[in-house]
Amino acid sequence: MSAPLVQLVNIPQHGDTRGKLSVAELGGVLPFAVRRVYWIHGTKLGVSRGFHAHKKLRQLYVCVSGSVRLSLFDGHREESVVLDSSAKGLLIGPGLWREMHDFSPDCVLMVFADAEYDEADYIRDREAFIRHVTG
Repeated sequence: MSAPLVQLVNIPQHGDTRGKLSVAELGGVLPFAVRRVYWIHGTKLGVSRGFHAHKKLRQLYVCVSGSVRLSLFDGHREESVVLDSSAKGLLIGPGLWREMHDFSPDCVLMVFADAEYDEADYIRDREAFIRHVTG
């Protein structure tokens, strides 16, 4: 059995009768210093997003509300992961093609990244990505 393409991590949650607090700290859930945070929300029914890879960027995806299915491809194998709990995060390293599908109407997908936006780090063509990773 081959190793998974990505790593699911537990997001520490603390709570009492007032509600919950979720924590993503450097050295804990986050294995990198965060340089950028963004969130995807308001995605229309039937719309898919992503369709790119990164050359260097590392990210942690957390679905803080609703659900989404991520499809990941390393040039050889494809794997799908459903995020539907703020108690789980998905660590995604560089060199993986990513697509996001099946957004629930209430989905809020928060992404922590280890670098600022850099268009030069993106590979936006799947065939070019396959050439990039298979050499």
